[in-house]
Amino acid sequence: MNEISTTIWQAIEALIGSVPFSKDKVERELGIRLVDTEASGSDLFQFLEGGPVQLAEGVGIQEVDLRLKREGPHPGFLVLELEGRGISFDEVLRHYAELRLTGVPRGRSLDEDTSYTAKLDWGELSFGFGESNPACLAYVAFDPS
Repeated sequence: MNEISTTIWQAIEALIGSVPFSKDKVERELGIRLVDTEASGSDLFQFLEGGPVQLAEGVGIQEVDLRLKREGPHPGFLVLELEGRGISFDEVLRHYAELRLTGVPRGRSLDEDTSYTAKLDWGELSFGFGESNPACLAYVAFDPS
């Protein structure tokens, strides 16, 4: 497992500065290697995964999921699945106060989540809290526009 002395909030800001995403930029910011998952049906997008990464303050990134369009311009899509010390909704609000509820569980599975999204100059940043542990941040998703 790779370790970097960056907080999750510093990592988020560094990744925002890397928009539009590329394999090289994300690898450099997180100190990891991303590999093509060769997912079936990926004619339009390349699916890359990597991790884990241990961050500062007891937070880890269990998995990095980067999706890049194979042809033509597209800024990419990135998800960080988190582990370790639980980050509360209140802690997220201290960093991103302007959040709107964008997804709620439908009661079908503990794998569902509640998500909140910040609309920023470069696109949308979403924070997901899973039904299995709703008090802790489960993922952060970057959706540049």
